[in-house]
Amino acid sequence: MYEIEIKSLLGSKERAEEAKKKLAEKDKSLTKKGEHKQLNHYFNVPSQAAQGIAAATNAAHANGGKILSKVCEIIGPLVAEDKKEALKKICEEGKKVSIRTRDADGKVYFVMKASVGDDTSANGVSRVEFQEEVFKTLDELDKILLDAGLTYQAKWSREREEYESKTHNMQITIDKNAGYGYLAEFEKSGKEGDDVKMIEKEIRDFMGEIGVEELAQDRLERMFEFYNEHWAEYYGTDKVFTIE
Repeated sequence: MYEIEIKSLLGSKERAEEAKKKLAEKDKSLTKKGEHKQLNHYFNVPSQAAQGIAAATNAAHANGGKILSKVCEIIGPLVAEDKKEALKKICEEGKKVSIRTRDADGKVYFVMKASVGDDTSANGVSRVEFQEEVFKTLDELDKILLDAGLTYQAKWSREREEYESKTHNMQITIDKNAGYGYLAEFEKSGKEGDDVKMIEKEIRDFMGEIGVEELAQDRLERMFEFYNEHWAEYYGTDKVFTIE
């Protein structure tokens, strides 16, 4: 399974409330699943060859592959038995892998994402995702990854509202992110063989119905880069920056 996700930068609380109002008006099947606070810690992942760990061809890629293999090896015993094969697959075949840890209202998760196509795994539209709860504290899980050779990229904090559209088979979140302000995410799941471009069009058409604009990937990458350089100023705060 993989996720197809498109973001919209809402910015202010007023625009977020307007988007939620239009969502409810346009989609009578919309239900609110819940809300929670999150801490997300992103890690620098060593250089990888284009086709994943197995394709490493030079010293830098080989060293990065060893570290990533070590991460997968030590995380394996922490996840449920029926999730081990999925973890193995993304570790061996993933492109542009990103790794993060997450605390959502006291539940701690290990998250690994890999790109589908040319987008980045951190912010791309189409990605394979592995997420599994682990019975560690956030600090304990972070230490496992740091000891394996990863380093912190940035720490993020957000408040999230989760919605589900049964009509569109879509998950929608409204986030209040440190640094970014309010951000909406529209996500549908797919499987191998599905027409990704068609699913992307379905999401964009729905976004058009409620009057929200897609956040361009190049702008999102600039925002992501700026936050990574200045995250200590924003993590855990209500401060917001603007990057065009």
